[in-house]
Amino acid sequence: MDSATWQLQHAKNRFSEVVDRALAGTPQWVTRRGRSAVCVVSARDYEQLMARCRRSLKAVLRSSPHPDLEIDVRREPSPGREVEL
Repeated sequence: MDSATWQLQHAKNRFSEVVDRALAGTPQWVTRRGRSAVCVVSARDYEQLMARCRRSLKAVLRSSPHPDLEIDVRREPSPGREVEL
C-alpha cells in the first residue's frame, strides 16, 4: 500500500482529495513543520486495525507461531517484602 505525504497547508486546501485518496486505500500522511503529524485512513481501514488490537491476551497467546512453547504462569507464593511506612 503506497502512501502520500502532504504539508498541512496543502492538505487543508485539498482536503477532499486527501479524503478521496484515503478512501481509495492509500494512507495520507500530513506533516506540520516538517514532521509527521497525522495519518488519514478510511474508516474501514481504521476499524480493521482496531479489530486486531481488541483481541484478548488469550487469543494473542493462542495465535503464537510457537504453539509448543510452554510458559510458566504460576505466581510466586510469597506475600512480598515488608515495607516500613
